[in-house]
Amino acid sequence: MGIQEKSRRYEWSRETLRLLKAELDEVIASNPEVPEEPGGWWHQYVCPVHHTELIFDPLEANARVYGCPYGCRWEGEPYRGAWFVFKHQAMARYILQAAAVYAGTGERGYSEFGKHLLLRYARQFPLYPVHPDAQPWMLKGRAFHQALTEAIWTTTILRGYLLLRDEGMRFDKAESRIFNEFLHMLESSMTEYHRVLTRERGNPENNYTAWLIAALFCIYAVQGDKLKMRELIRCEGGLKHHMSIAVRPDQLEFERSVYYHVFVLRAYLIAAEMGSRLGEDVYALTGGDGQSMEGMLTVLVRLADRNGVLPALHDGPYKRVPYAREIAEIMEIGLTVYENGSYRGLLAAAYRDMNGEQGRIGMLEALLYGKSSWNGTMGGPESAASAGPVVSSIILPHSGFALLRTEAREGIQALVDFGPHGGSHGHFDKLNLMVHINGAPLSPDRGTVPYGSKLKKAWYLHTACHNTVSIGERSQLPSQGACVRYESSQSCAYVWLRTQEAYEHAVLDRHLLLTEGWLLDWFEVKTEKPEVVDWWFHYIGSGNLVDAGGDHRTRDSDEEPEDDVWPRQLGTEDGYGYVTAKLTQRLRIRRKQLDLGITSETGLSASVSFVPFEGMECVQVDSPGTADDPSRKMEGILLRMKGDRPRFIAVFRSGDRPVELQWKASKEGGRLTLSDGKSIRSFRMTSQGLKEMVQS
Repeated sequence: MGIQEKSRRYEWSRETLRLLKAELDEVIASNPEVPEEPGGWWHQYVCPVHHTELIFDPLEANARVYGCPYGCRWEGEPYRGAWFVFKHQAMARYILQAAAVYAGTGERGYSEFGKHLLLRYARQFPLYPVHPDAQPWMLKGRAFHQALTEAIWTTTILRGYLLLRDEGMRFDKAESRIFNEFLHMLESSMTEYHRVLTRERGNPENNYTAWLIAALFCIYAVQGDKLKMRELIRCEGGLKHHMSIAVRPDQLEFERSVYYHVFVLRAYLIAAEMGSRLGEDVYALTGGDGQSMEGMLTVLVRLADRNGVLPALHDGPYKRVPYAREIAEIMEIGLTVYENGSYRGLLAAAYRDMNGEQGRIGMLEALLYGKSSWNGTMGGPESAASAGPVVSSIILPHSGFALLRTEAREGIQALVDFGPHGGSHGHFDKLNLMVHINGAPLSPDRGTVPYGSKLKKAWYLHTACHNTVSIGERSQLPSQGACVRYESSQSCAYVWLRTQEAYEHAVLDRHLLLTEGWLLDWFEVKTEKPEVVDWWFHYIGSGNLVDAGGDHRTRDSDEEPEDDVWPRQLGTEDGYGYVTAKLTQRLRIRRKQLDLGITSETGLSASVSFVPFEGMECVQVDSPGTADDPSRKMEGILLRMKGDRPRFIAVFRSGDRPVELQWKASKEGGRLTLSDGKSIRSFRMTSQGLKEMVQS
């Protein structure tokens, strides 16, 4: 269905076309010009003080000062080069937007604007040098430091060209010569980049490869070269091969980052769009183990929370408008091609991040790829009827994630990471636990800041940044875990996860039992010799520690405790230098339990109860927050024990009423009794995992 037809049929499409036209009118009035300077590396467009992305205004012609949201102002490199990345990307998007508005209105001014930018880039591109300032590890581009960025930019420009051509735009003989020279130059460079990456470097599974393929598919679609496209589908390092080696059999991209999964899937879908132009059904392509684009979309639905929000696993942003655009694009295409209504939850969440409650209205991705009368929000009978069933607990055995949830729409959701490290985009976070309460994140993975920030390597990848265990104030090794046992039903789920690789001569076992009322987290550590073991739990909101068996032990952060056992600043290596102690307590065995009450900014509350084992110490801590704004501190709890068999037990519950815990030590390892006001249940650890004891 063309854009004009959509606008006749759907009110949201008419209003979207009107808004995009008005936005483009403002752009055209500013008389934008294609920059003569190439772009750098966008990851360096980050404030070195606050570690937030700097502000970019696409209407600014040639920025010299680059500000952060907190008022910092920076000049010169590397910010200028990074700014030009955003500028070139914005210009490419204007070409695509001009094509869409022209397709919807038929007004030639928009066609002429898009054509003007296309020809300006065609003339300018040969003048960009092979980038002299690119870092040694990069495949060097011309218009950008990285060939990767150049490939992405190429797909946007050529999608715009193809849409303009579909609607009747034509070049004269001289213009065609200029454009074809540009096209041949792109084809030559992308082909060489692909050869270097897949053969010379022996790295065909790289996410770069997907984008080089997508760019070449766009070039072949413009040229009408079906033979080259077919060869790039089937050859070594081609699309089918890449899907077979870069996507795991459970449909998640091999780096185990949701961001890079979306990144690669978007490249695949662009390639499929180009394939359909030449009569190739690439949307139905499968990898060697059944990997598919449809499967890659579906696994995102399975990993999303009940509000359609995806976890920020490993490297990737927590929230970012360009990322939300990418999610919107792949889900719009998926909804159109595969007609799976369950994609709408993620699509609505992406539009909510970009556009509030306006949904599809005003969104270019919707106008280009969306269809149906649905307005892009989760309200209304159509979206409710086709959103699909509530997804219960799942396990991704090859990627190594377990997601525990019950059929109840309110309550607790737990996501835990036990899989392979994930290569250069992996974190030292084996057995990391992420908890949602009543549909909102309580302890999410924080994501990762732009790579130009020192916090990328100094904080966000380290074990101390995650909700797992570290030993000897050292981060874990790049490692893999295993699922020993997994069971689930509508009202209960249990998983036992283990890693023996995170530390030498140590075994980490995490047992999670989720019911409709609470989540039991039982973590056991075995080491060859006594070690200092730290159990981390970082959360969103404000926490209040209460000693349930002794004194009410809370202090303001600026009040000196009488019995400090640690300095306020912890260690300095492996991320510890970014953790600051707020409150220190030495737990005594006479205490029944320690309760943490958490209140979020939205008023949601949760409680976490801990068993106070002998010798355990508890510290309330602050550390850099989620990656969208690290300067907003995130609170946390650190439990520390020293020994060769430390154990940590915590119970999470929605609301402000904690569960009651009782621990009884025994030669068999001890028994935990848990009372939630409705029932009393007892558990012990066995060689087969967590076992419930029948009450007499």
